[in-house]
Formats: sequence, C-alpha cells, structure tokens
Amino acid sequence: MKYLHLIWAALFRRKTRTILTLISILTAFLLFGMLDAVRTSFDQAGKSANGAERLQTGSKLSFIQTLPQSLELPISHVPGVKAVSYANWFGGAYQDPHNQIFSFAVSPNYIDQFPEIEVSADQRKAYDNTRTGVLVGEQLAQKYHWKIGDKLPLQSTIFPTHDGTKNWQFDIVGIMHPKDASAGGMFNQLILLHWKYFDDSTPYNQGAVGWYVTRVTDVNQADRVAKAIDAISANSDHETRTQTEQAATANWIKQLADIGLIVGSIMGAVFFTLMLLSGNTMMMAVRERTSELAVLKTIGFSSQSVLCMVLAESVLMLLIGGVLGLALATVLLPLVGGASGGALNLPPVNANSWLLGIGLMILIGLLVGALPAMRAMRLNIVDALAGR
Repeated sequence: MKYLHLIWAALFRRKTRTILTLISILTAFLLFGMLDAVRTSFDQAGKSANGAERLQTGSKLSFIQTLPQSLELPISHVPGVKAVSYANWFGGAYQDPHNQIFSFAVSPNYIDQFPEIEVSADQRKAYDNTRTGVLVGEQLAQKYHWKIGDKLPLQSTIFPTHDGTKNWQFDIVGIMHPKDASAGGMFNQLILLHWKYFDDSTPYNQGAVGWYVTRVTDVNQADRVAKAIDAISANSDHETRTQTEQAATANWIKQLADIGLIVGSIMGAVFFTLMLLSGNTMMMAVRERTSELAVLKTIGFSSQSVLCMVLAESVLMLLIGGVLGLALATVLLPLVGGASGGALNLPPVNANSWLLGIGLMILIGLLVGALPAMRAMRLNIVDALAGR
C-alpha cells in the first residue's frame, strides 16, 4: 500500500487513454451484471413456494404436441393429486400480427391453481358466467388502456374460427393482479380465455389440450405423483412427461433457446476483446515508462517490486472500471425490470455476482498485466537509460 501513490500516478499518466480504457471495462462489466441477471432470472423461473406444489404434464415428444382432454379424469384420481387444470396455446396478437401477446385458453379452475394471483370476487364471477370473457394482466391493461367492459379483438396466429378467419372477439371482464411480482409477474403479461369457448369455436382443436397443471397435496410426494401420472398414458400414442413447474419452465425455455450458452458466448467475446484492449493499454504504458522504471531500479527498487507494481496497476485499472460497471448494473436492473412491465423479473446483482465479478477483474488484471510486468522486471538498467 505504501506504493499506491506511485501506482495511481502511473495509471493516470495518460489520462485520456486510461479513461477510455476504463469506459470499455465499465461497459464490459455492466453487460456482465445485466446478462448474469437475465441468466439468473431464467434459472429461477418457476421457483416459488406455490410453484413447488404444481406439476406440469405435457407431451413427451414435444411441447407443441397436444394431449387429449380425456386425461383430466384419470389424472385427478391419482393419489396425492389435489386439483387438475389444463390449458392451450392460443397465439393471440393485438392490432398487428407481429404484436403477439401471451394468451392461453384455460379450464374453469386454472386460475385457482395459482394462489399468487388475485382476481376480485365479482370479476371472477363475471368471468365464470361470460362465455367470451377474458382475464387480462394488470400491466397489459395499463399498457393498452383496457378497462373492464371493453371489447377485445384478437387475432390468433395459430387457430382460425369456423368461418375461416383468425379474428376473435372477447369481452374484458376482469384484471389479474399478482400478489408477488417475483412469483406471479408472468400473469401481468397474460390473457386467459375459456377453453370451452375456444374449443367450440375452432375446428382445429377438437378436444385437445396443450398441457395439464396439477396441484399436489404434499410436495415431498411430487416425484411419485409425476411417475403415476406418466404411467397413465405409457405405451400410448400420447405419452406424457410430468415435471415440476421449475423444470417444465426451464425445458420450454431450452427448446426456444439455450440462455446459458447465449449469455456465456456473449460474455466470452466481450471479455476476450476486453483483454486485448486492456492488455494493449498496459503494454503501451510500460513501454512509455521504460526509462522511469530503470530509474526506480537504480534507486533501489527490486525487480520483484517493479513486477508487483505493474501487476497492481493492471489489477487496479480493472477493479476501478469493473466495480463502476457492476454498480451501474445494480442501479439499472430495477429500472429495466420496471420498464418491462413485469415481463422481466430481473434479480439484483447479488453477492455471488459481485464475488464472481471481482474475481474476474483480478484474474483479467493479472493476465493482461503479466507480460508487461515480466518485461519491466527483466529490464536492463543500462540499456533502458541508454534508450536501447
């Protein structure tokens, strides 16, 4: 620490170059903090106390394959099952086919499987009694200025009606409010419509459902219940795979994209570029100070001291930029989550992310500083002072 003033002076010897390098480091670790939060958010999808009580049953072949609605009764008779509901993709789009909104055709008791979602008693009664009624997420209602009593025209990107068009008309009868945004935030961006009305109105469904949601009486028996459910349709043309809500959500996401691989690839490219940039900065800084380093050795600094000072300069540069980047990510993540209207429940930069980030800062700092530090340590005093 007694040489900190020398290290600081050397680091900011060329202020413009150092500041530009620090901005690059800040940007890299800002991306690290944001992307790590995205990865964590997808990893935590489905993790909740209520979610632990729910199982999802879908086709063993693919999540786009449908199952017969007749499975509801035998699933409900499996010991340990408290309630069974089912749902279908609807593929709704509002105003423009490209403006797609998550919309499910669901059984009457589907919303009961999610106690983390609130719907007022009168709105729930109106939904139950209105064939064309829909429940919409709170954030969706705010975004499009929908209110109860409005007619809601939707286009289905998948299912046409009996008249051959894909234009559907619904009545907004209720608003869904998540009790906990971290657990029920998805419902902010969701529309629920009646499965019976959907099934009667399209010739392309014919009693099929996309997946079943089963609530178990004891979470410790979930594995046994899942195996018993899958045994019902074993060796049939509609074999099932029953998973916990977390596992099912992760499986859906992986069929769409491998988030971990994408995030890892992006960060690998970013940090590789950062190493080249910061390494070049350190090489130039040490080359410019050749005579100054020779003077330090002349007045008694050992080769090991010079080595450590250059390495410390490199690590300090990474720590300053990296800590500022992670701090900025900590500030921006709640803002991004709020701006998404609940679609992205991004967790804050936690202690593990900070420890990993600081570890990367130190490691990269040592790597990019190693070559110029070795050069400074092996510097010949006479040659350096002679300009050779």
